[in-house]
Amino acid sequence: MSSSGGSAAAVAADMTLAALGSDTGGSIRQPASFCGIVGLKPTYGRVSRYGLIAFGSSFDQIGPLTKTVEDAALLLGMIAGHDPMDSTSAREAVPDYTKNFGKGVKGLKIGFPKEYFVKGMQPEVEKKIHEAAEQLKSMGAEIREVSLPHTEYAVAVYYIVAVAEASSNLGRFDGVEYGLRVPEKNLRDMYFETRDQGFGAEAKRRILLGTFVLSAGYYDAYYLKGQKVRTLIRRDFQKAFQEVDLLMSATSPTTAFKIGEKIDDPLAMYLSDIMTIPANLAGIPAVSIPCGFDSKNLPVGLQLMGKPFDETTLLGAAHAFEQSAGVYKQKPKLL
Repeated sequence: MSSSGGSAAAVAADMTLAALGSDTGGSIRQPASFCGIVGLKPTYGRVSRYGLIAFGSSFDQIGPLTKTVEDAALLLGMIAGHDPMDSTSAREAVPDYTKNFGKGVKGLKIGFPKEYFVKGMQPEVEKKIHEAAEQLKSMGAEIREVSLPHTEYAVAVYYIVAVAEASSNLGRFDGVEYGLRVPEKNLRDMYFETRDQGFGAEAKRRILLGTFVLSAGYYDAYYLKGQKVRTLIRRDFQKAFQEVDLLMSATSPTTAFKIGEKIDDPLAMYLSDIMTIPANLAGIPAVSIPCGFDSKNLPVGLQLMGKPFDETTLLGAAHAFEQSAGVYKQKPKLL
């Protein structure tokens, strides 16, 4: 599971009422989907990241993992707002995120991006998302098919731009000022051993990849090109939001996979982020809410995405669906 998996598991297991997670490419929403709870990635800049170990500075966002949408809205209200200790935190006023609760979804236009039904998607997940669309339609929402044509490049762009930022950000963990230090006979060996023992295999993979794409001779070919395509992805969302109020999709193309199942196939693991990464690239808010179970009793998550700083509309619709569907009251049965 991704980096906020512990937070999601703790909430799902009734160890705590709520938890915070960090979402760089889906690390709040995907564990929430896999665990059958609510996970919210706010708009970029909505919540201070002061104190967070930065991975991808233009992606990272702190958000709540909770049992219900109402709890997520209340917790967001507590943590949102400008922080002088974080230069990326926005000065936008913090509204009452529960003010649309009880209003339903009648009249809302919700877009169904056709590019989000990908090859390899679990048929049961696809079925549940179509059922969720029908439910929202029956509640009075207007469901429209929309196109986000650059979606196919999202994973590739993310694993160029985000790892470049990670390589830069994690360079400070060298054993000198803070964190782990592995004593060695000279400074060079201390750097090497500290970074070798201090980072896990996946962190090392991303740091090496990021260092490569930032290196002389490759910067323009990879990092610069990645940033340009990121702009195109952001424009796709801007265009879609001229027609619709929200977008909907599955949170993940599959339900939870077994521990270690994809560890030997990083590409398969990275592709499981295809539904969540675009919201991080565009900086928009997105929430995962439970919408059913597959034949193995594993939870399926519905993702709703909103306009920047319009968490009020996003959470209002999520709450209406949650209350109508009632899935949040059900627990996965242990096999």
